[in-house]
Amino acid sequence: MSDAIKQGSDAVLERMMTLHPKIIDLTLDRMHRILAALGHPERALPPVVHVAGTNGKGSTQAMIRAGMEAAGKSVHAYTSPHLARFHERIRLAGELISEPALTALLDECVTANGPDEITFFEITTAAAFLAFSRVPADYTLLEVGLGGRLDATNVVDRPALTIITPVSLDHQQYLGETVREIAGEKAGILKRGVPCVVGPQSDEGLAAIESRAERLGAPLLVYGQHWQVAEDRGRLVFQDENGLLDLPLPNLPGPHQVQNAGAAIMALRHLGFDETACEAAVTRAFWPARMQRLRQGPLVDAAPQVELWLDGGHNPAGGEAIAATLARMPKRETFAICGMLNTKDVTGYMRPLAPHLAGLTAVSIPGEKNTLPAEATREAALAAGIVADTADSVADALQAIAARNPGARVLICGSLYLAGSVLRENG
Repeated sequence: MSDAIKQGSDAVLERMMTLHPKIIDLTLDRMHRILAALGHPERALPPVVHVAGTNGKGSTQAMIRAGMEAAGKSVHAYTSPHLARFHERIRLAGELISEPALTALLDECVTANGPDEITFFEITTAAAFLAFSRVPADYTLLEVGLGGRLDATNVVDRPALTIITPVSLDHQQYLGETVREIAGEKAGILKRGVPCVVGPQSDEGLAAIESRAERLGAPLLVYGQHWQVAEDRGRLVFQDENGLLDLPLPNLPGPHQVQNAGAAIMALRHLGFDETACEAAVTRAFWPARMQRLRQGPLVDAAPQVELWLDGGHNPAGGEAIAATLARMPKRETFAICGMLNTKDVTGYMRPLAPHLAGLTAVSIPGEKNTLPAEATREAALAAGIVADTADSVADALQAIAARNPGARVLICGSLYLAGSVLRENG
């Protein structure tokens, strides 16, 4: 793709960042206005599966898409944030949106919006809906951006199914200070009479979801009540009222992916997909920056003896998931290169990682105004009991670790924004 062509969508996206003084401003009023101006594309989408939750949304969606596509279905998918390029957010019938199509859609949405204020996420979500409404497909998978009740994706009156993955503390400044409050916001995607697959939840989180479901008459398919999933002797065992499935473990690494796989399988089963689709969901899914092994590229070439991994988890639950994954990997001296945002619970993220790390190098996230300075990340690591220093870049940190410990495992972690920077740097 030429630089001239790339400038098309990049220029429009940059202009969109100026359409509202705040990055996040939760309300649906602006969304309803622009969708009306565009002719209500949200009413012309293929059947929608709407996914909310604190952790596991993207992985669960990726597994559902893998299962559907293996069954010969064409699938639209909307995810956020992107890692390397904005185009990752919009997948049309299985293919990432093209540059010309994206530029034209963005221009159309800017024109429809006129001089009115609208957030970047709102107007780009409207563009995704417009794209999905114009390209035939069998299903549309929508991932919530933030929360649920007031998220820009929450404008589809009658989805085919909703899903709520595990809920934990994150984005408290927008969603509430307790898990019950946050779960109540996530449960805002529930619709009257529409079934919802509910992943593993705390008691208070489940109570909030059940309360809203009861008010709406939304049937729930709850982990531990209506379906079970577990690892048993190196296999994934799933059971619901329709019987038992004995499947391979997910190809996405980490024990937490067993739970995500369970939600994906329950969704597929409810929608009428067979065991072959369910097996494809766990064996063919790909989701970058979720304990992703980097095997090629400039960073790998610079430290060929290092086992290099990348993860974008950024809250305490994400830290616990990474820790559980590291605990099950072959024993190897492990170091982290970590960069985080200043809006996150850094100590809560690092505390579960401490027993598994021989050291941590803190970096600032390149080009990110809300990055936590490397020195502050280092101090948080020290407070969590991790030996820590700083580096000017991921590349510098990796080279220093490789020079001292050439056979080490290195995990780059702490933020999806850092993960995106690394994927771009690594080609």
